[in-house]
Amino acid sequence: MAGGIVFKLLKKGYCFNPADLGQKDILVVFDKICQVEDDIDPKAFREVEVIDCTDCIVCPGFIDQHVHIAGGGGEQGPHSRTPEIMFSELTRAGVTTVVGVLGFDSVTRSISGLLAKARALEDEGISTYIYSGSYGIPTATLTGRALTDIALIDKVVGVGEIAISDHRSSHPSLESLREIASEARTGGMLGGKAGVVHIHVGDGKEGLGPLFQVLDESDFPLEMFVPTHINRNENLFFQGIRLLKKGGNIDLTAGEKIGLSVPDALEKLIHEERELDRVTITSDGNGSACPKESPCSVAEVKALLEDFRACILEKKLPFETCLKTMTMNPAQILKLYPRKGALVPGSDADIIVFGRKDLEINRLLGRGEHLIVDKKVVKKGTYER
Repeated sequence: MAGGIVFKLLKKGYCFNPADLGQKDILVVFDKICQVEDDIDPKAFREVEVIDCTDCIVCPGFIDQHVHIAGGGGEQGPHSRTPEIMFSELTRAGVTTVVGVLGFDSVTRSISGLLAKARALEDEGISTYIYSGSYGIPTATLTGRALTDIALIDKVVGVGEIAISDHRSSHPSLESLREIASEARTGGMLGGKAGVVHIHVGDGKEGLGPLFQVLDESDFPLEMFVPTHINRNENLFFQGIRLLKKGGNIDLTAGEKIGLSVPDALEKLIHEERELDRVTITSDGNGSACPKESPCSVAEVKALLEDFRACILEKKLPFETCLKTMTMNPAQILKLYPRKGALVPGSDADIIVFGRKDLEINRLLGRGEHLIVDKKVVKKGTYER
């Protein structure tokens, strides 16, 4: 629960829910949105912080469902392991809800470490979840089964990132993919969770082929699968469009330099009049970026915000269409909506206030607490300088 003044009133901001709401006032009480009205009189409250949002755009905080919060990498040896993420690396990107992934390294990394890091970030001021699992099958778990991890551990919303079509994968068979999907599905049902299977798709020849085979030869619901890195090359992107046509989800990776950038990919999807309700964007943040014969670097979460700004300011794509790929869409896939990804009474007070012209973050609230004020980080992580 947020400390300080109980009532916060955001006045005269142009609001997106992500639908265009026009100019509204938003009343925040503790960590929740309580009212969204044309005009709310601050005199009705004994003590209220009034936040002037004139000439600003107000929208839900971003949801990034793919971040290596406990570190990632390791493909080029121990020196290429990335460190744990810092709290403000997420908030500077407008991220108020994050899902942590383990990734390639399940030898020196663990689900217990991932869970501990998620709890630390939650204590520091944002909302956190994790996937059970890693690239390979059998996959990394905490309890011995992905099913029981999802059913019994509050923060586990699914299994991932399971790798396919990648030389680093375990080259899973159809049967093993169906088994892990069954674990996720059953665990989700028992735990009242989304029970998603978050799938890393590499540059391999098959692309989405293994997933299409699972879908063709089983009865799992399409919406439980979330293949990511779909914009890493053009062939995979076209396979992703096929999956969208069937009613499936696709996840694009921000900061893509070799394949299709997120702005280019969204422009193509909009031009082809594809429905974007099942398209999401994630950063793959804090993983290693190790091109051949080049020094390693760390993938940055801020790519999410940079690509969003490029979509609007450079490509001139519809604001609400782009916004929902980082707010409402992931919230619905993860069964967090409307507590997350919305500006409605009862939603968590995760709120971005953008400058209307430059789309820079003027202010950020996480569960009602100020994280960024006047473009400056006012809340840092425990060990941040």
